Amino acid sequence: MLERTLRKDRTAVTFVLPADTPPGPVSVVGDFNHWQPGTHTLKPRKDGKRAVTVELPSGTTQTFRYLAAGDYWFNDDSAGDQDGSNSRLHT
Repeated sequence: MLERTLRKDRTAVTFVLPADTPPGPVSVVGDFNHWQPGTHTLKPRKDGKRAVTVELPSGTTQTFRYLAAGDYWFNDDSAGDQDGSNSRLHT
């Protein structure tokens, strides 16, 4: 699930997943972090889910995927758009 907060010239995008699906550590990787795993690792929230927030320039399109333990790559169905095998996010 994606949560968006509009700011002056940026959009704060929070990437949210259930606490244990998939199990183990998960990071979001994409254009915004040069596809470097571990740069944006999801952390537990008080509501029992895991999340990480990334500040992105407004009016841009970013592609991303999640990377979980065991080299398990997956998309975010809530992104609503795909670019090949990647999720696409419009800010």
